[in-house]
Amino acid sequence: MKTLKIAIQKSGRLNEKSVEILKNCGLVFDNYKSSLISSVSNFPLEILFLRDDDIPEYVQDGIADLGIVGENVIAETGAKVSYLQKLAFGRCNLKIAVQNNSDLKTVEDLAGKTIATSYPVILGKFLNEKNIKANVRTISGSVEIGPGLGLSDAIFDIVSTGGTLKSNGLKSFLDVMSSEAVLIGSKAIVDNPDVAELLQRIRSVLAAKATKYVVLNIKKANLKQVIDLLPGVKSPTVIPLFEEDWVAVHSVIAEEDFWDKINSLKAAGAEGILVMPIEKIIM
Repeated sequence: MKTLKIAIQKSGRLNEKSVEILKNCGLVFDNYKSSLISSVSNFPLEILFLRDDDIPEYVQDGIADLGIVGENVIAETGAKVSYLQKLAFGRCNLKIAVQNNSDLKTVEDLAGKTIATSYPVILGKFLNEKNIKANVRTISGSVEIGPGLGLSDAIFDIVSTGGTLKSNGLKSFLDVMSSEAVLIGSKAIVDNPDVAELLQRIRSVLAAKATKYVVLNIKKANLKQVIDLLPGVKSPTVIPLFEEDWVAVHSVIAEEDFWDKINSLKAAGAEGILVMPIEKIIM
């Protein structure tokens, strides 16, 4: 069976996390910062390091079998690819922003205005859906300076924290699209068994990252309350302690739920609560 090729961003906001998730899948490779291609020594895979704008079309055309790229880039290029897995990093919003002193109030106020963007396709589709005729000015990078230079009345760009908007005297006006990194595949490769194996590894890494391993002590009389709070992957493990009326409960919990449940666990009588990271979860 042929060696798979996966395309990831060579540099930029998705590069580090893309490399991290592949290494957490047990893939061994190096020299990725000084090369455009790197072979994985323990899996039939080669990693291509590309501009993110090129990744969807490389996958669409079968030059790469897989890719890791932002949903916004796929939407902008219009590439025909299969979505295999959202990856829970690289989250951002694409927003229209205006100057702090702008008198634009509603989406209809954009009619006849000029909007600077690096994403003319996504913006054009949005404006068409709203039946608004505005002037779209395509700029490669640094679109946030457009209003200050008099190039545009508004901008449309990626917003992660909002710090760049604030530093340029801009404020969010309209949310248009949410985006995160996704694993994509060519239409011809989705049934490949090596793709299935890699996808299982990625999903196990993601599941582990979203959960924590919890160990606590509880009196037997209060065990049911704790089990209701910590259902686990299938069910918790309950182990008798030397002290006759007590047991230890081992379970997993979604990290986002833990702080909401900690007071309930303590109220149920849980003691000695330990919370530990999980490296992998194989479902």
